Amino acid sequence: MSVVSDASPIIHLARIGQLDLLRHLYGEVCVPKAVWEELVVKGKGQTGAKKIRQAKWIKQKEVSNHLLVKALRRELDAGEAEAIALAIEVGAELLLMDDKIGRRVAQFLNVPCIGTVGVLMEAKAKGLVFAIKPILDALRASGFYLSNELYERVLEDAGEANPKR
Repeated sequence: MSVVSDASPIIHLARIGQLDLLRHLYGEVCVPKAVWEELVVKGKGQTGAKKIRQAKWIKQKEVSNHLLVKALRRELDAGEAEAIALAIEVGAELLLMDDKIGRRVAQFLNVPCIGTVGVLMEAKAKGLVFAIKPILDALRASGFYLSNELYERVLEDAGEANPKR
């Protein structure tokens, strides 16, 4: 499966020791130069940065459509813009991105997109994780923003919601 990722899903999964879920689900994950810079250059010394740099299955690819990146930069940061452009260039089957505006832009451009929570749902569906709740709790504790409404909906969808009394 051809997968491109923005920085956020990789960073957050690395912070909580779940980076290998991406490898198990997708094999190889491509990132554009701006995302690589964010992950290993600017992120040097951060929790998980060394593991990201050492992950041979995370491949950096150069974006060639600089006009598209420039147009996308009006709404998005460099990593998001390059990730969407790269996903289009390589015909990615999936783009991993958490940013709400970035996901809307990707969907407008017909790029299939899921975020970190979607990755976790897929991992549970494929039996790679037993429960999502402890992972969501770890993500929230590490600084990942997840509204209470989405948290509850995800647990319900995953069959992990507490029954109402």
